[in-house]
Amino acid sequence: MPWVTLRLGLTLGLACLCLVLSAQNDDTWEELFDQTGQLEDTETEEWEQTYEDLSELAADKMDINRCTREDLGRLPFLSSQQIMDIMEYRDKARRIETPVELRLVPSLDKVTADLLSHFITITPDSTRDRFPTWAEMLSRGRHELVGTLRVPFYRRKGDRNGYLGYPYKHWLRYSFSSSGHVKAGLIASQDAGEPFFTGRNATGYDFYSAYLLINRWGRLKTLAIGRYRLRFGMGLILNNSFGMGKLNTLASLGRSATHIYAHSSRMEGNYLQGAAATVRITRQLDLTAFASWRKIDATLAADSTAIATILKTGYHRTESEMRRRRNASTTLWGGNLYWMSNGWHIGLTAYATSFDKPLRPNTNQTYRRWYASGRQFWNASIDYGYVSDKLNLSGETATGDCGQVATINSVSYQLWSNVALLALQRYYPYQYHALYSSSFAEGGSVQDESGLFVGANWEPSRRLSIKAYTDMAYFAWPKYQASAPSHSWDNFAQATYTAGHWSWIARYRIKMREKDLPSTTAQSEDTGNQKALSMKTEQRGRMAVLYGDEAYDLRLQADVTHCHFAEKNSFGWMLTACGATQGHWLSLAATAAYFHTDDYDSRVYAYERSVRYTFSFPSFSGEGLRLALQARANLSAHWTVIAKVGHTRYFDRSTIGTGLQQIDGRQMTDLDLQMRLKL
Repeated sequence: MPWVTLRLGLTLGLACLCLVLSAQNDDTWEELFDQTGQLEDTETEEWEQTYEDLSELAADKMDINRCTREDLGRLPFLSSQQIMDIMEYRDKARRIETPVELRLVPSLDKVTADLLSHFITITPDSTRDRFPTWAEMLSRGRHELVGTLRVPFYRRKGDRNGYLGYPYKHWLRYSFSSSGHVKAGLIASQDAGEPFFTGRNATGYDFYSAYLLINRWGRLKTLAIGRYRLRFGMGLILNNSFGMGKLNTLASLGRSATHIYAHSSRMEGNYLQGAAATVRITRQLDLTAFASWRKIDATLAADSTAIATILKTGYHRTESEMRRRRNASTTLWGGNLYWMSNGWHIGLTAYATSFDKPLRPNTNQTYRRWYASGRQFWNASIDYGYVSDKLNLSGETATGDCGQVATINSVSYQLWSNVALLALQRYYPYQYHALYSSSFAEGGSVQDESGLFVGANWEPSRRLSIKAYTDMAYFAWPKYQASAPSHSWDNFAQATYTAGHWSWIARYRIKMREKDLPSTTAQSEDTGNQKALSMKTEQRGRMAVLYGDEAYDLRLQADVTHCHFAEKNSFGWMLTACGATQGHWLSLAATAAYFHTDDYDSRVYAYERSVRYTFSFPSFSGEGLRLALQARANLSAHWTVIAKVGHTRYFDRSTIGTGLQQIDGRQMTDLDLQMRLKL
């Protein structure tokens, strides 16, 4: 008991420290995005890529008075109606003079308007929007060079014996942009434990990525050369860009998209390599063509003649991971025809893909039986929709060499100016597969799922906003840890109240999904026999209070979790305090959190500020304390230095992690250093 009192006292003391540090700080886009609740809605790997994309959009802001619908469509938190309302407001007003005007757009709530302001800029009215000459490009273009290093003050088991490289993670990032028309970049990245200028990394970094993106050059709407990503429709056959989490879908009201993106992320598993271009055929008709060839990581069959598993982690730290490094290749080519007029749109997408070795997954386990197999594949889809001031219809229906038809359809309606409703239906047969798909799914993939999602956004007043959804899904074929057809049910509600400088957030989520009983899971996976299922119920709640004005900025947050499965209960909670200060050239941010959970099932999450282009949303289980302090110094108009120290101390264990990641000790400290040059 004295220990608990001491730890709570320490947490409260650190909260007071955060209060002292809080002065003259504006919300960052990351904090505003965290308020929407979307961070806990998708897998960490998806969010790392999305975070880097949004970081780049925030660094290279679009001109709100010259951007197109497609430009605004790159922001995943905007709905089709919000995009249309922004364009209509701009046309009527002739020009948007300040970001504050965004709050006058009828469908934009305060949080979304403030969030959007971090991704836009306003240039002088005299500036003409035309493709720059080479001389203008070189003289007026913006350059950014970022170097980042992570130093761990601990040793993992693999650092002593197992990893091929040293324990430091570092990366370089160069980007060039000119008037929103031309973007180019080069990324070099190294994970901790990977060899550097040795072995198979004799050229230095483990991962390099280069890209060139050209926008609005006559009839050429977009051209990407090098590494790029695509999204068409609602992602049933091709989407290796933004994910479609449930809260993101609710925020964007099920919007579909057609875009070419430069791959400016350090993620190694989710890009295309080659070229893609969109050409305007007529005012209403666009044609996109793309081609890609790239090496991939794979686990090969015993005879090395087939691919058992495609790997996307990007880790090459050990001998076994290095043997799987780029040991297979894949080719993709296809196109999209997109027509839009008077709010209606129709898109046709088709592609063919092949591998240098056939896919041959291990189908001994029942849930793998319908995984894609073979050397060559094709997919085709039609996406469709309609947007008006109140009604938004979106959908996509797809097929492929599998001979099955998958479909997803959504309808959203602005019932009143302050109430929006959304319903989304999806049907993915268990025989269906599309290797580049990523769409709305409870099960994590566009396969073996049918369900209905219903959500609502309601603003009873300008101060109060409420969002809620319920989602029911059925899986007709056995899944991992579910050896029989199963169901899931997910429910969420969040209320945000703002009064002056104060904001209050209350959030609750209950998620239920059928899984094998623990005593039968291992046997059922090995034999394929149908076993008894039991409902696993996870509940998460959050209460947060925020205060911010010209003098102070503070966030106090309480999280609680509960998991029930097979007569076992797991409970956890966390208290978090955050504060920041921003002076003329130096800014500080601090986070302190105390967590206490029974086990991993009741783990808790906490958003932390970090260095630019680095996603930090760690999870914690057990009992411990998390502290983080970040300092940012603007040394000049061109040079910026950022340092972050993160420290985690556990009170319930003597080691952290398992396997080669194991740390012999109960605490771990990391230092992130970043230097940025802007010209």
